[in-house]
Amino acid sequence: MIYYSTRAEILHGLRDIVPLVLAAVPIGFVFGAVAAGKGLSAAEVTLMSTLVFAGGSQFVAMDLWTHPASWTALGFAALLVNLRHVLMGASLERSLGRFRPWQKIPTLLVMADENWALAESRARLTPLTPAYYLGLALPFYLSWILSSLAGALFGALIGDVAVYGLDFAFPAVFIVLLMGFWKGTETGLVLLASAIASLSVHTLVPGAWYIAAGALAGLAAAFIPLGRQEQAA
Repeated sequence: MIYYSTRAEILHGLRDIVPLVLAAVPIGFVFGAVAAGKGLSAAEVTLMSTLVFAGGSQFVAMDLWTHPASWTALGFAALLVNLRHVLMGASLERSLGRFRPWQKIPTLLVMADENWALAESRARLTPLTPAYYLGLALPFYLSWILSSLAGALFGALIGDVAVYGLDFAFPAVFIVLLMGFWKGTETGLVLLASAIASLSVHTLVPGAWYIAAGALAGLAAAFIPLGRQEQAA
């Protein structure tokens, strides 16, 4: 019975993540092609996707990539882009009650926006299990690595990825994830505040500061309805 339950949980996680895997594969392919165009070897692209496993910061790193690379600038940009993972990890940790201590660290290491969003959605309905999270995270992790490798090896053969619409795959995935958290007016205010802040900072300030600005503005907007409710109470 325990084996069946574990197997069912893994299959449930796999079923939930498959649509996002299919959406992320073109993104990984585009990253591999871009990285190879910057002079990285297929092995280096694969190693980066394996160790970093964060599409946003990997694309930003490629935008800033020079020869020789400025490791300080790359590291700082990656830090800015991935600051949201601190909040995501703190949020997810509350749902790891059924995870043993040794399971929590790898869980957070392979956390991405996509499997985090699905795990949080699952935790709202039923306790999150290690088997379900394995079904989510492992296929997504492996598909990102393999699609990056494929992009590095074969990306040059297809030319400009924008012609095929692959460059829109990244924002499309996040639009789908956002809709899963839609709660009406409150969510709209958060998204609007984030959009205004990030676009303004992107226009006025060079670098990746617009990402942090959008995140902070969204957090501030999220607390405004909460404050009103507390005052009304």
